[in-house]
Amino acid sequence: MDNLFSVFKTDLWTQTICKSELCIAYVQPVANITLWILSFVGPLIIAMAYLTYAERKILAVMQMRQGPMMVGPFGLLQPLADGIKLLGKETIIPSGANRGVFVMAPMLTFMLSLVAWAVIPVNTGWVIADINVGVLYLFAISSLGVYGILMAGWASNSRYAFLGGLRSAAQMVSYEVSMGFVIVAVLLTTGSLNLTALVEAQRPFWVTLLLFPMFVIFVISALAETNRAPFDLPEGESELVGGYNVEYSSMTFALFFLGEYMNMILMSGMTTVLFLGGWHPPFGIEFLSIVPGFIWFALKVSFVLFVFIWTRATLPRFRYDQLMRLGWKIFLPFTLLWVVLIAGVLLYNKALPGMENAAVAATAAAPVTVSAPAASQAAPAETVTTETAAPEAAPAAPAEAPKAEEKE
Repeated sequence: MDNLFSVFKTDLWTQTICKSELCIAYVQPVANITLWILSFVGPLIIAMAYLTYAERKILAVMQMRQGPMMVGPFGLLQPLADGIKLLGKETIIPSGANRGVFVMAPMLTFMLSLVAWAVIPVNTGWVIADINVGVLYLFAISSLGVYGILMAGWASNSRYAFLGGLRSAAQMVSYEVSMGFVIVAVLLTTGSLNLTALVEAQRPFWVTLLLFPMFVIFVISALAETNRAPFDLPEGESELVGGYNVEYSSMTFALFFLGEYMNMILMSGMTTVLFLGGWHPPFGIEFLSIVPGFIWFALKVSFVLFVFIWTRATLPRFRYDQLMRLGWKIFLPFTLLWVVLIAGVLLYNKALPGMENAAVAATAAAPVTVSAPAASQAAPAETVTTETAAPEAAPAAPAEAPKAEEKE
C-alpha cells in the first residue's frame, strides 16, 4: 500500500493543487484509502451484475431453456442493458407514501450489503479493516437488513407491502437466532472474533466433522435471511402481489433487486470464511497452493451461490407456518444442543482454545512451590565440581619445585 500510489505524489495535479507537504500528507492517505475501498467495491458490483446473468443461465439449463442470448455474445451484455432500461424509467412515488422513508429504504438495503465487506478477508492481508471483532460487526450489519424492508413496507402506504414487510421481519429474526448459535459454535473451535484468525486457525478433522451440521444449518438460514426460495415468503405473488416492493419502480426497485443479490454474495463470503477455509486450497492439499488465494476464495463463493440458485430451481415455496416451525422448533433447539455438545467434546479432549497456554503456565508455576528439594539437589553438584577440580590442581605442585631449586 505504501508504494501502490507513489505516483500520486509526482502527479501534475498534485503538484499544482497541493503545493505544501501538509496537503500531500493529508491528501495521499485519503486517496489511498479511497482507492483501496474501490478495489473491493468495483469487483463486487460487477459480480452482482453478472450473478443475475448466471442465475438466469443456470435456471435455463435446469429447465431446458436458453436464457438470455440476444444482447451481446452469449447474452453477456444483458445485465448492462437491464441497468440502462431501469435508469430510463420513471420513479413513481404513491401519493400517500412517506417520501423520505420510501426513497431511503432501498438505498439502506443496498448499502448495508456493501458495508459488511469491510471486514471480510479475501486473501492474506487483503481486507479493508482487520478488526478483532469482525464476527460481531458482520452479525450486526446482517441484522440491520430487516430495517430496509420494514421501512419500505410501512412507507408505501399499502396493505400488501406492509404485510410483506412484517413477514420479512418475523422471518429474519427467527433465523438470526439459529445463525447466532452457529457462529458461537465456530468461535468455540478458534477462540477469536477476528475473521483472519478464523481462516488461519488449524482445525483437526474431527472438529470439522462436528461443525458439518452447523454448516448445513447456516446455509439454510442464509437462504431465509436473504429471502431466497424456498423462503421467499415476503414476495409471495399469490397472496401479496409483489410483497414489500409492490409500490416500487425504476431504480428504487432495482436497488431492492440488487441488494438481494449483494446479500447472497455476502452470505456466501461469510460461509466461505467460517466453514470453507477462506482463501486456502480445499482439504489442505499443498500443491494446489500455487493457485492464488483470492481465486480459491472466489471459487468457493461461486459454489455457495450455485447452491442458492440450485435450491431455487428445485424446491417449491414453503408455507408460512412451515417456515416458522423450521426456525423455532427445529433449528433453534438443535443449534443450542449442538453448541453444548461441541463445548463438551472440546473440553473433554482438552482442545478448547487457550487450554494449552493454561497448561503451560501451570507447569511453569509448579517448581516455584517446591524450593527445598531443588536446593538439596544443588549441593551434590557443587561437591562434584570441587572434587573434579582437585585433580586438575595437583600437577601444578611439581612445576613449583624447580623454581625453588633455582633460587637455592
